[in-house]
Amino acid sequence: MFRGFFLLMISVLFAMTVFANKSGNSSILIISSYNPETNTISSNISDLMNEFSLLDKDNTRNFNIENMNCRNFPDAVGWKDRMKGIMNKYSGDNTPAVIILLGQEAWSSYISQEEERLHLIPIMCGMASRNAFLLPDSVTNLTDWEPESIDVLSDMKNYNIVAGYLIEYDIEKNINLILDIYPNTKNIALITDNTYGGVALQAHVRQNMKKFPNLNFIPLDGRKYSIYTITQVLSNLPENSVILLGTWRVDSNEGYFMPNSTYSLRDVNPNIPAFTLTTLGLGHWAIGGYVPEYRSKGKDMARQLANYFNNSDLDVQIQIIPNNYVFDIKRLESIGYSLKKLPPHSKLYNKGESLWEKYSSQIIMIVSAFTIIFAALLFTLRSYFNVRKLNIELEKSQFELRIAKNRAEESDRLKTSFIANMSHEIRTPLNAIVGFSNILAMGDCAQDELVNYKNIIHTNSELLLILINNIMDFARLEVDSVHFQIDDCEIVSICNSAISTIFNNKITSNKVIFNPPVDSFVINTDINRLQQVLLNLLSNASKFTQEGTITLLFKIEKENNRILFSVTDTGGGIPENKRDVIFKRFQKLNVYEQGTGLGLPISKLTINKLGGDIWVDPDYKGGARFVFSHPIHLDKKLFENPV
Repeated sequence: MFRGFFLLMISVLFAMTVFANKSGNSSILIISSYNPETNTISSNISDLMNEFSLLDKDNTRNFNIENMNCRNFPDAVGWKDRMKGIMNKYSGDNTPAVIILLGQEAWSSYISQEEERLHLIPIMCGMASRNAFLLPDSVTNLTDWEPESIDVLSDMKNYNIVAGYLIEYDIEKNINLILDIYPNTKNIALITDNTYGGVALQAHVRQNMKKFPNLNFIPLDGRKYSIYTITQVLSNLPENSVILLGTWRVDSNEGYFMPNSTYSLRDVNPNIPAFTLTTLGLGHWAIGGYVPEYRSKGKDMARQLANYFNNSDLDVQIQIIPNNYVFDIKRLESIGYSLKKLPPHSKLYNKGESLWEKYSSQIIMIVSAFTIIFAALLFTLRSYFNVRKLNIELEKSQFELRIAKNRAEESDRLKTSFIANMSHEIRTPLNAIVGFSNILAMGDCAQDELVNYKNIIHTNSELLLILINNIMDFARLEVDSVHFQIDDCEIVSICNSAISTIFNNKITSNKVIFNPPVDSFVINTDINRLQQVLLNLLSNASKFTQEGTITLLFKIEKENNRILFSVTDTGGGIPENKRDVIFKRFQKLNVYEQGTGLGLPISKLTINKLGGDIWVDPDYKGGARFVFSHPIHLDKKLFENPV
């Protein structure tokens, strides 16, 4: 009887709380994760508030917005306390009528709370996954921690989840799809990054892989791998392996990557088939997958919220975002898989009408006309070309002979210069590695000295690796063996990412200024190459500036079809007689400064191949200012390499 009475009182309390929230306090609290997808969260919040203002009958409800400022997964140990601190601000009479949770981090932080009153407040969710995990109170090593995946709809019934949209990743359908196309598959290698979403997806996949005991699961966890170390694992995957793409935005070094960074991962082992859970790699790497229909849900959530306050049962419920089979036609054709075998209603990428299919009749007419004109021209000029043919061939042979001679002389000079510079550049880190390795081998050192010697060896090993990578990069650029992947790219985010990579992970006393003239601007470029140029210039500016200011700017010149980027510092500047020399290989202003002397030559070759130029501003006297131009629009066909 006591237990029945207790349950009755809880039910009455719950009903009174819900009624009070729907009829009393009219405030709506939005808690956003404020993760790297800031633009997406901002768009959803804006759509939600604008649409709700049109649907709200009372027009008296106000919104409060709280940002958790979540970053990467190593920051997760503090999320639960941040959520608790936010909810302490909204208690008692200040309890909101509804809480809207946007993003995986905010969603998980809330459902990880144990305070009973939070279980009664109506909540809505968006931009979150059905499969999540609860945050720990204390975990000493988040890198090796393997959380248990939970189903929010079945495992979190003690929370008052009234509406929202959840993403569901159907792992079983994706594995069955892989086995249908590659029945000999033995290993599934899952790529996930160092974010909450990546860790949650890995836990969900790990749980579902138990249904496939004959498959070996290989987690490529971004908490443990950087962009460099993961390539080593990809290149050595065992036979009959398939890559399953999850998320790749943040690696173990907590560096952010643009979506195009997966091109470099693909090129490590392009022969291993890849499928996607999240559309990552679709269109250039993944063959296909069973993925959610990602799109902004702000307006849909506003309609759910309005129906909830208007006491309507229409659409007031948790909704699972639909999934679809998606495939890349070019990838399917490359493996000889018939499109007739695909599941019904599959969506196809890289499908387009050929030029012949669209304009066959016009092409026939144009080709016929040109054929007639060309035949007449050949008939008329035949005698003239017969006379000129021998002279042209003779002049061509002489010209090619002179070029070959000059190239041979230049090659000999460059070989000598290369050997001299390489012997100097490689000797320095090798001496440090060999010398301190010998000291370590002797074993007669204190513990703090051992740590110092190990750090020195590690630092010089990285310098040696950077030197070799730069030499290979420069060589490929010189012989035109680098494949440029031209896509539409937003340059404000590229600049922010470059600044974050150089300055956010290092202790520096320099002030960094970046005030873009527009909030967003899209150009055609290879994002990795453009970011490499920005990183080289920002790194040089930081290296030669002490307690100064570094300014990154860009100027849009639509009339000239170009963007002018500039990196300005308040360092020691560049002597006038060195302004042209610094763009040559192995040239450094300070021979005692760390570096290979290849950063600026690589940047110049890259920008030149992208149709721009780079130079030192001769009018700037307050330090050094590097300026480079880049076309706004590029012809992608000019950068397509034959297979």
